[in-house]
Amino acid sequence: MFKKSKKCEVEQCDVNDILEKFGKYQILQYFYACLPAMFVSMINVNYIFVAGEVNHRCLIPECESTSPKIGVPWWPTSHIDQCSKPVLNNTLLLDNFCTNASFTDVVGECSDWVYENNNTIFSTLNLACQPWKVSLIGAIHNIGMAFAMLVAGWMADTIGRKPTIVICSIGCFAGNLKTFASSYPVYIGLEFLEAAICGGVYTAGSVLMIEIGNKKNRMLAGVLFAYAIYMGEAVFAVVAMVVPFWKTLIRIICSPTLLFISYILLVRESPRWQILNGRAEPVKETLKLIVKTNKLNINTNEIDNLDEEKLKTTFKIECNDKKEGFRDVLRCREVLKRFLVATVCRFTVTFIYYGLIINSVWLPGNKYTNFLLAAAMSFPGELISMYLMNKYGRKKPLIFGHLICGIACVACGVVPGTYTWLKICLFLLGKLVTAACYTGIVTYTMELFPTSVRGSLLGLCTLASSVGNMVAPLTPVMTTISPVLAPLCFGGTALIASGLLILTPETRDLPLMDTIDQVARNAADNETPKNDNNQTDSQDRCEDLRKVDKTVQRRSNQTLNNGSFYRRNVEVY
Repeated sequence: MFKKSKKCEVEQCDVNDILEKFGKYQILQYFYACLPAMFVSMINVNYIFVAGEVNHRCLIPECESTSPKIGVPWWPTSHIDQCSKPVLNNTLLLDNFCTNASFTDVVGECSDWVYENNNTIFSTLNLACQPWKVSLIGAIHNIGMAFAMLVAGWMADTIGRKPTIVICSIGCFAGNLKTFASSYPVYIGLEFLEAAICGGVYTAGSVLMIEIGNKKNRMLAGVLFAYAIYMGEAVFAVVAMVVPFWKTLIRIICSPTLLFISYILLVRESPRWQILNGRAEPVKETLKLIVKTNKLNINTNEIDNLDEEKLKTTFKIECNDKKEGFRDVLRCREVLKRFLVATVCRFTVTFIYYGLIINSVWLPGNKYTNFLLAAAMSFPGELISMYLMNKYGRKKPLIFGHLICGIACVACGVVPGTYTWLKICLFLLGKLVTAACYTGIVTYTMELFPTSVRGSLLGLCTLASSVGNMVAPLTPVMTTISPVLAPLCFGGTALIASGLLILTPETRDLPLMDTIDQVARNAADNETPKNDNNQTDSQDRCEDLRKVDKTVQRRSNQTLNNGSFYRRNVEVY
């Protein structure tokens, strides 16, 4: 008998191919980045159920028992809204007991209520007949998310992708503090704190996944990250169905995040960020780990022999002598144009995506089931997105996707209510296409930006995304004005985004740009001159930042020379 030996399959490649080889290392890091995103997505939508309305009625002290209940036989038969108090006629009391006939036709203002249960903060904090307070919880949460993403973008560019993920992931544990809130102001303050700490996971996690994968798997990274978010929303809906009490629900989704302290050892920094910021020794350790984990046949001595400049040359990472910031973005029209288009598109997809999710709980039927179905529609949307954007590029699917979404939303608003099945189909179509566009636009915008400012610009784009998230909870209020208003807003913004996407370039299978300078030159090379005798439009649109520095230096030298010439003439005279 012969004993079979297992032969280790080791792939032969060069040092400069390390970051282009996709393997076990990338899969593990993708998992580590997606897991906290799943918890943040649960925290991001928790207020939909935690602050959900509870059935209630006005408290009538003269008629109540020791333990008031929502359903009582003596309540007036005439219709009285939940914010009004029926006035008693004491002469009609029967042996000091209330009956249906014990009330007059007059109603007063109610100040105390009886709630069906204490499952949400609606009853715990006594928020009956104060809809603005309920809506403010969602708005404050989204303001906190916007703040987090803005700061996290700066942090990711300054201290690195990994530290930002670790800080924000562990910070999700702060959500447990909300369960100890005894008043409304304290609760909304803690709501902001929770969102402001944990929201940065979205920014730093998505950037890390895009940068550690090769160019062929960038779309996969975006889809997996989106799936983590959708999975979190779906899991949260199931947990909320099983555990409706808000304090227990919050503790279930926030307490496990303390385990993310292990990410200090598990998560690795983006090699591109390390090289760009001159972290030669740490990036060598990261590259060695990639070689070991992915079983690449490369002599680690070759990695040890690379200095900072050789690392940049080997991995084709272009660095600018000075650190680039938002001022440099404003000087380059190409990057500025990409940023503005990305901002509008991120606002649009978030506004429509969360607007449709929030409006789903107002559909007929069980609100938990409706929310779960709306979240589930995102999964096939992502598969469609990945297939189309890998085959046909980023631009065309996004342009037509926003166009279809806009038409579906507008049609859903104008179709008469009698055609229930058609309205539901159009609603689901809009949700499906929006989900497909959501991940696509996130991945596409990250590919548009250079590494030097990717985190900061993505943070600003995510700020616009959070504004869309803040506006989305107001859409149910629009239906009180007109049932067509919200669908028209969804459709109009989608159509505008579709038109703006025509202005940006295709990025499929292209290497990530590292500096603003590189983006400017690439845009100039891709543009066709209108006239051989004139300068190209690209030269007018993008200012070479290095030339600006040289011009300033030249002018300074001229000033000094002119001063010397003047002094020499004075001496001669």
